[in-house]
Amino acid sequence: MAAGILVSSVPASPPSVPAPRQGIPLRFLLWGAALVVGLAAGIAVLVLDRLPRSNATAGSLSDSPGATWAAGALRAPDFRLADQNGAPVSLAALRGRPVIVSFIDPLCRDYCPLEAKQLNAVVRSFPAGARPAIVAVSVNVYGSARANLMQDAKQWSLVPQWRWGVGSAATLAAVWKSYHVGVLVSTKKIAGVTVHLVAHTEAAYVVDASGFQRAVFLWPYRAEAVTRTLRSLTP
Repeated sequence: MAAGILVSSVPASPPSVPAPRQGIPLRFLLWGAALVVGLAAGIAVLVLDRLPRSNATAGSLSDSPGATWAAGALRAPDFRLADQNGAPVSLAALRGRPVIVSFIDPLCRDYCPLEAKQLNAVVRSFPAGARPAIVAVSVNVYGSARANLMQDAKQWSLVPQWRWGVGSAATLAAVWKSYHVGVLVSTKKIAGVTVHLVAHTEAAYVVDASGFQRAVFLWPYRAEAVTRTLRSLTP
């Protein structure tokens, strides 16, 4: 749950972002982020409406996943995006190692850097040869320029296993939809300059080495909780 602000000198043309669907027959459904974004500071409140009853958790600081799945129960939706170096990134290409799929705004300066810090800690808790990959899917189509991604790598001290996932508005929207991540874009003019306000569901999925979803964590969560989940994975 985060709010990113991008100032642009060109008229805003926010992409059409599909809202998470309701009432579909999936093991869990994330729908809705109730978000109020201010120019000086963003306030974001993620509402988890329904999770599997046996796996749902409550509380604002999570020490356990919001939902879990058995090995082989739910294939993680694949995607094909580009990373910070322009190279293709996909779950299929990362098969054989665990992956954390997160949804982050490259321009965010409040919650997203804090989540990045936790994910860095997760990766560093494993031996060098057994570290999971991170794919951070951008939720801000206006902030996915390589300069922004490289700036984050430096300012957030991102681990080498971190790969951004960027693409066109339509391509990113399809990924958000497949993972039930809500993204809300609004605009306003400040002194004649268009300001894009981006608010989104902040969730991190743990995908096992075989490409199946095993858990989802909703921010805020502890790095130790994600590490425990990764250590417990079975093929």
